[in-house]
Amino acid sequence: MNMFYVMNGKKLKRYFFIMIALVFSIGIIYSERDNITVFAPQQPAAIYSVPTDKKVVALTFDISWGDKRAEPILEVLKEKNIKQATFFLSSPWSQAHPDLVKKIQDAGYEIGSHGHKHDFYSKLSDEEIRKQIQTAHTILSDITGKQPNLIRLPNGDFDKRVLRIAEELQYKVIQWDTDSMDWMNIGTDKIINRVVSRTHPGDIILMHASDTVTQTHEALPAIIDQLRADGYEFVSVTQLITQTETEGSAVQDKQSMSPESAVSLQ
Repeated sequence: MNMFYVMNGKKLKRYFFIMIALVFSIGIIYSERDNITVFAPQQPAAIYSVPTDKKVVALTFDISWGDKRAEPILEVLKEKNIKQATFFLSSPWSQAHPDLVKKIQDAGYEIGSHGHKHDFYSKLSDEEIRKQIQTAHTILSDITGKQPNLIRLPNGDFDKRVLRIAEELQYKVIQWDTDSMDWMNIGTDKIINRVVSRTHPGDIILMHASDTVTQTHEALPAIIDQLRADGYEFVSVTQLITQTETEGSAVQDKQSMSPESAVSLQ
């Protein structure tokens, strides 16, 4: 009988230490729960570029104001035999200039949404974010006959709420890795140098075709020529995403001042 109690005492001691270790482990997991992502569902993320070794890049153009810059840019793209590019159009601009929207579409270029009201969407309520995206979707769908599924948010501004709502509405949020800074009219040579020196495989290049941008059509021919000479092929954003293994860059809650944020009249 004595031997029986000794053996059970050892077992109880072992079980005690196991319980202590388990409680300790649970405490660590609870305290670090925000940093453990192995079993967490993937969160919505904006796409800045795609990981690839192929020399493919997407030229993208945002438009939200004016009617004088889009056509010269379209002419350059045609002259340089650029078959694929992506234009992000605001819905008020599209309503005001359906003829230009048709020219972009007839040229075979991809059309994405640039939202409705040109505002910082991260400052809006969930309901208002949804309304802005859906309003733009309806307008662009009516004008083009196609439903867009890419969106570049006004001012490049978003937070996790905006990403979640965009995903619920079947949209991919598209940002950029290379900013031409053409919206600052920094000079043709500087725009060319910024783009050519920063472009990398899988890159999304940000440019503009609003009237506030006066040098893009002048810089674009040299950008195309130099990137081509370096072996780059130009594709649409959708092609860039679908022909490579995509993973969005890590999402950050941020306001990315771009283009017409300071000058938008919409």
